[in-house]
Amino acid sequence: QVQLVESGGGLVQAGGSLRLSCVASGTMFSLNAMGWYRQAPGKQREWVAVISSGSGGNTNYADSVKGRFTISRDNAKNTVYLQMNSLKPEDTAVYYCKLGKNSWGQGTQVTVSS
Repeated sequence: QVQLVESGGGLVQAGGSLRLSCVASGTMFSLNAMGWYRQAPGKQREWVAVISSGSGGNTNYADSVKGRFTISRDNAKNTVYLQMNSLKPEDTAVYYCKLGKNSWGQGTQVTVSS
């Protein structure tokens, strides 16, 4: 059974940085593309970033985070990361990692104060 556990969220001032981690178990991690999504209060969950399977040579980002966020993976640790810099209050949300098409973590809260 696939299990994804996110961590690294917290409260940060605008302009600050956080690094989220998502550790996967119960699956061949390196064979799966990984994504980060977020859901703000009262809004639908939205895609943030994706990284390809294997070495993760291909990445893509939502326009709202491009240039500020970086997704990466460490297959030896079964972990995907989201480095978030220059955070804005509108980045406040619960952040979820996704493995493949259907496996989700429980989420980690990110709150950015102005």
